[in-house]
Amino acid sequence: MNISVFFLFLALISEIVGTIGGFGSSVFFVPIANFYFDFHSVLGLVALFHLSSNLSKIALFKKGLDKSLLIYIGVPSLIFVVLGGVLSNYLNQYYVSLFLGFFLAGLSLLFLIKKNLVIKAGKKQSIIGGSLSGFFSGFLGTGGAIRGLTMAAFNLKKEVFIATSAFIDFVVDGVRAVIYYQNGYIHKHDMIYVPFLLIIGLVGTYIGKKILNRISQERFKRITLYLILLIGLVSIVSFIRTIK
Repeated sequence: MNISVFFLFLALISEIVGTIGGFGSSVFFVPIANFYFDFHSVLGLVALFHLSSNLSKIALFKKGLDKSLLIYIGVPSLIFVVLGGVLSNYLNQYYVSLFLGFFLAGLSLLFLIKKNLVIKAGKKQSIIGGSLSGFFSGFLGTGGAIRGLTMAAFNLKKEVFIATSAFIDFVVDGVRAVIYYQNGYIHKHDMIYVPFLLIIGLVGTYIGKKILNRISQERFKRITLYLILLIGLVSIVSFIRTIK
């Protein structure tokens, strides 16, 4: 049994940080896993990994669920994750990743510089954010940062932020796991990691929640924006490295 313990450690860090940021572990897990697996294997693994971690978040933060956001962000996410999952077989993921990097870095910088800038929590903004996050979740394996950016702009309480985001992510992950399986992305030789990743999802969420309890609402929002900025910059740098 040949397993990378260091990879599992990095997956745990991804889960802890993703819980603190409120947008899930995939934004860090996907670029980390790309160093160990082919891209399609990464998509399959992240979908299964997320199912466990999001169940943990729902259980730990269930009092914060916002039903209106579940509809206006969740339903578009569910629709567009199907489109992204299907297109993942045909389009060039590297250029989409570059676009995603600039998009996340630019918007997070905007909200960090314009501290008092708040997007109205309306249906239109929710639907757009849900659609984009769903598409990128299916296409690149990570769209939680877009949803996190949308919800952070709405100045939600951290309990509402995490619980609602996790519930939406859980449904999205279930759908894309089916699509990835049909696309042949879930490989037997990668399944050896799944039991470890399921445990990491539970443990990482618990540790992240304990840390989050010590963080103020304002600091939570800024941490989220800084992490999204970092994700955007990492996406851009990763693209530059691939074309050299």
